[in-house]
Amino acid sequence: MRYILLLVSLFFIIFANDEYELKELKNEKTKSSMQKWLDNDLSLKPYKTNYILPYGYSSKEYQSNIPTVEYKNIEAELQVSLQLHIGSNLIGLKEKYYISYSHQAFWQIYIDSAPFRESTYNPEAFVIIPIEHKGSMISLRSFKLALAHQSNGQPNTSEIYFDQNQSLGNLSRSVNYVYGSLRGQYNGLIVDLKAWAPLPENKEDSDNYDLMDYWGFSSLKLTYFIDEHMFTLMGRGNIGTQRGAIKATYSYPLVHNNFYVKLFSGYGESLIDYNSKLTKLSFGFSFSR
Repeated sequence: MRYILLLVSLFFIIFANDEYELKELKNEKTKSSMQKWLDNDLSLKPYKTNYILPYGYSSKEYQSNIPTVEYKNIEAELQVSLQLHIGSNLIGLKEKYYISYSHQAFWQIYIDSAPFRESTYNPEAFVIIPIEHKGSMISLRSFKLALAHQSNGQPNTSEIYFDQNQSLGNLSRSVNYVYGSLRGQYNGLIVDLKAWAPLPENKEDSDNYDLMDYWGFSSLKLTYFIDEHMFTLMGRGNIGTQRGAIKATYSYPLVHNNFYVKLFSGYGESLIDYNSKLTKLSFGFSFSR
């Protein structure tokens, strides 16, 4: 049944037309209000890429903390990410203020009971300051400053035991951090340089005190457009530990959405296994780019 539901969902994602017309209404204000509601135009806009990837193949099987459950190295993945504009130009720099929420889920749909292996919750508050700079090579476009939180919503389970000798282990993962990013453009190429730092906390209170050893502290992302084709390449890492990750994506418009491919290699695909290195190729569809 879960495969049928997934196939039906994919059919509507690719082919459904959600546009409405209210030509018969004469009152323009009523027509405008009703049209916005029917079109789901409620001021929420896409933030990160929104996608559903029915098939993702990993170079190794995922580890389960529950002895009776064995995860496979194939799974589905989805992400929902939205932002809300909440203010503008409060300090006279033509800046814009936003809050956002992103939810990423890894779904073991190909095993019995089809559990979600991991979910990541990522709220942010940020400001984007436009930059008017035209360079001979790269023109600067904007600077972004943000406060963010990421967690998998799990409690500390280190004191939970299956029996007298086997602990469940701590499933909780979380981090609070600030980051800044600088965006530039050269013809059809967008360049995003990003750096972040975790907020101070005691090592004893942290669920993942060594997270930055695997995430690193900075990243470089390239986004390139050729006609309707869109390519991205992101690299991040920690020079001191020589650990990090690369991620490449490709998307192409279909009827109402986009064909989407994602390749990830390195550490930190998800929070629960941030210290496990793998390579994963996923296929599916994106609702935004």
